This record gives sequence, C-alpha cells and structure tokens, in this order.
Amino acid sequence: MNKRLLVIGVAIVAIAVFAAAAWLYRPAPAPDASVVVGTLEEAGYVRAHSPVIGPAEAPVTITEFFDPSCEACRAYYPIVKQIMDRHPDDVRLVLRYAAFHEGSDTAVKIIEAARLQDLFLPVLEALLARQPEWAVHGAPNLDLAWQIAGEAGLDVELARQDVLRPAMVAVLNADTADVELLGVQQTPTFFVNGKSPDSPDPQALADLVASEVAAAE
Repeated sequence: MNKRLLVIGVAIVAIAVFAAAAWLYRPAPAPDASVVVGTLEEAGYVRAHSPVIGPAEAPVTITEFFDPSCEACRAYYPIVKQIMDRHPDDVRLVLRYAAFHEGSDTAVKIIEAARLQDLFLPVLEALLARQPEWAVHGAPNLDLAWQIAGEAGLDVELARQDVLRPAMVAVLNADTADVELLGVQQTPTFFVNGKSPDSPDPQALADLVASEVAAAE
C-alpha cells in the first residue's frame, strides 16, 4: 500500500471514530457551570494530584474527565491537542479520571505508575492508540494493556508494585468524588475555567477556549 492510500485509509477511520464519539459525547452542565465560586481547586475542577499538560500557570484550564477505555476520549484526544497548539502559552489541560468502564481503574493505575517513571504521555498515548485491542467492553484485556505500556518504555515490574500503593486508590477516590460533585455522567466531559461547552461539537470547545483566552489577555 502506498503512502497516499495509507493516509487516506487512516483519515477515513479517524472520521468514523469521531462520528461515533460525537454521538456518544453529551456535555454535562456542572452546578452553576457559568460561574466558578472560589478557585478551580476549591470548586473541584482541579486537584493537586491531577496530571497537567501544558504550562502549569496558564490562565485557561481545560479540565477533562476521561476514561482510558472510552472510545470518545480516544477520538477527542488529538482534537484537544490541536486546540492547545493554537494557544501554546495560554492553555493547560488537566486530566481527571472517570473510570466508568470495567477494568478502567486498573488502566488508570497503569497510567499513574507511568507518571512516577516520567512516562505519563508515552504510556497514555500508547494505550489510546491501541485501545480497540485491550479495552473490550465487558472483557478488557488488562494483561495486554500492561504489555502495551511496557512496549512504551514502562518498567512493568516496578509499576506493578507501584499500583499497590494506597495513593493510587486515593487518586481514584478523589476524582470519583469530584465526578459526583460536578455531575459528570459520561466521558469525556470538558470544562473550560469551570464552564461547560454548549454543544458536543468540537468547535464549541474550541470557541469557548478562544473566548477564555481573549478574556485573559
């Protein structure tokens, strides 16, 4: 298969995945989502333990509640990266866990163990890239998830010890509490500085981010 046909094939698959993702994703309004009382931390959108991608002190925060097993999360991941690339100095992504699918709690622990080895993004992206192989709903292949993480560079033997740490359960419990606090019912759910996009269209998310960036200038 030549390079052009390969690119076309990948594009067709991406469009199909996104179409399904857009149908699955419905924004869930937070209580008083248009107004954040106190800081994002006080309101439950951000926690000290949360992984952050982008400038830590950026004035605009995208909070994404996501599940490593979620097809829509996989489809939205490159879209969110594109939005951030448009505002490299002004936007950060804070990832929160909503482990709704069977086995997702273990997948979260694998990602968190990777973070301890400074491999958060490589392992996260490897698991998302091969999600259809291991995240079979009702029958997740977590041994394969571990294998994929190992192929991304994770020291699996050390990580299997790290996932037994009480701190791993504490992260999941804290994020689950904020899932309930903010009324998150599906993944991905996005908030931008505590505000919900008004539709599942990625353009709504991009527009809200641009509006918040403009307001911060």
